[in-house]
Amino acid sequence: MSRTIEVCLTPALLHLYAIENSIVVVIDILRATSSITYGIHNGAEAIIPVEHVEDCLAYADKGYLLAAERNGEVVEGYDFGNSPFSYTHEKVNGRTIVLTTTNGTKAMHMAQARAHQVVVGSFLNLTSLCNWLKTQDKNVLLLCSGWKDNFNLEDTLFAGAVVHFLRNDFKHSDDACVVAEDMYLMAKDDLRTYLHKSSHSHRLAALNIEEDVQFCLKLDVCKAIPVLEGNKLVALKY
Repeated sequence: MSRTIEVCLTPALLHLYAIENSIVVVIDILRATSSITYGIHNGAEAIIPVEHVEDCLAYADKGYLLAAERNGEVVEGYDFGNSPFSYTHEKVNGRTIVLTTTNGTKAMHMAQARAHQVVVGSFLNLTSLCNWLKTQDKNVLLLCSGWKDNFNLEDTLFAGAVVHFLRNDFKHSDDACVVAEDMYLMAKDDLRTYLHKSSHSHRLAALNIEEDVQFCLKLDVCKAIPVLEGNKLVALKY
């Protein structure tokens, strides 16, 4: 049986997909999955994604770093939020981080409820991720975290990049693959300029974190592929 690749443009549509035998790649380019990938790359022992800010409190006073972001900003009282620059080797090596974000961590929990396996994708680990997916005998669903259950450009662009790199290895089975790949091919020579159109880019610009956006669009900074094992994201052994 030939393997299929599909794109789910928002978590609100996830119930339409049969993912019990699929690897689900969760995508939240600005910035959760980029920061998670960078953190695992920089030696974080594990990252525990939780859905709600209050869930982080259960891990207080246990030696974990607590990271919480809502609407692009660090939640008051937490060690840090969703910026990849918070996940440097100096800050996270050997540590476990408990993380909640507006969109990405919610999508991970939704995927884990049914998927065969859940991994994390970003431009930072694009080639490593695609090369690994080629070796797996499973269908693939690219789950865009979107923005509060709405479609967004940046996650769809990344999904399009994966579709493009895997086009000879997987059968495309939905129109979302087509539109995502078309968008990526239109934007790939200057992702940042294309994303100036995006609503989330404007939200982040208002927070004065352009440096984060630029970093999250860098290609192949990392070889690490975070995988969800139990309640923890850890480095996939491959």
